[in-house]
Amino acid sequence: MTAENPEDTGRVTLSTIASAAGVSVSTVSKVLNGRSDVSTDTKDRVESVMDRLGYQRRPARRRGAVIDLVLNELDSLWSIEIIRGVDEVLHAAGASVVLSAVHGRSSDTREWIDQMAARRSNGAILVVSDLTPQQRRRLTAMDVPFVLVDPVGSVDALVPTVGATNWAGAVSATEHLIELGHTRIAHLAGPRQVLCSRARADGFRATMEQAELPVPEGWTPNGEFNDDSGRREMTRLLDLAHQQGQQPPTAVFAASDLQALGAFEVLRARGYAIPEEVSVVGFDDLPVARWTHPPLTTVRQPLLDMAAMAANTLLRIIDGEPAEHLRLELATQLTVRGSTAPHAPPAGRA
Repeated sequence: MTAENPEDTGRVTLSTIASAAGVSVSTVSKVLNGRSDVSTDTKDRVESVMDRLGYQRRPARRRGAVIDLVLNELDSLWSIEIIRGVDEVLHAAGASVVLSAVHGRSSDTREWIDQMAARRSNGAILVVSDLTPQQRRRLTAMDVPFVLVDPVGSVDALVPTVGATNWAGAVSATEHLIELGHTRIAHLAGPRQVLCSRARADGFRATMEQAELPVPEGWTPNGEFNDDSGRREMTRLLDLAHQQGQQPPTAVFAASDLQALGAFEVLRARGYAIPEEVSVVGFDDLPVARWTHPPLTTVRQPLLDMAAMAANTLLRIIDGEPAEHLRLELATQLTVRGSTAPHAPPAGRA
């Protein structure tokens, strides 16, 4: 979602200030909360923008608040980026964060809600958590505001959510490979039931269809957003091509960086050079992406800003103010590195 022009709407948001000042939302939050780890020049620039746009600071009720951050898992690189973004904002606001992992199990989710009720948490940020209508009603009955990040399934229209432009990101990744001359492109998809995964798969298919390029059956296998899944999917894909007498893909778009790294391992083990024989694109732009060999071309998902926006939205609700946006999608951007190259198969390879 593009931030509104405050002069058109009469409303100034944190994302509006961040855009006008050329900084991140979390930096604006630091300035608002008087954090010392912001340079004087940046602080002056942000405050100048706030003054120019007429931003009204409101008394905060969030200091001392306890916020639950619930993720499917705590040990993934993706989750670590979300934790960093949330913690940065909550720490700046004087609030505390409690981490919980539900591992996709409803029993863990029920246990977390019970624990949250016992410690009288002030709010919750739910990340890739598929809450049932009954669980949502319980949170509402407890008068606990919550914000969803990358929700798994359909969400009530009144629940604030923060995500990214997954479909557009997949389109940019697939277009990049097509522009490099690749016509045999596979997609290592994420979990079928997850909205962001479906959006990435839909963007891939739409772009291939627009370019009138076929996608052989079995070339869009569903898996999980981790390297083990990437290894399994890539192995099955190469085996399938061999069994069906097809040429293997010359390019692979993975639904996550970790899946892409799993594909790296399998391709190398099978004797394929990256990117000379097979180009690989990921999704997320985790810090590890720039340190792979070769560095991974990927779609940057602004995880820190997504987490910061979710935290700021929740703090705003705790302060008794309406959410700036109920549906917020931050822009993705293709980052081209060394894992993609024009299709020019070496002698002996098709």
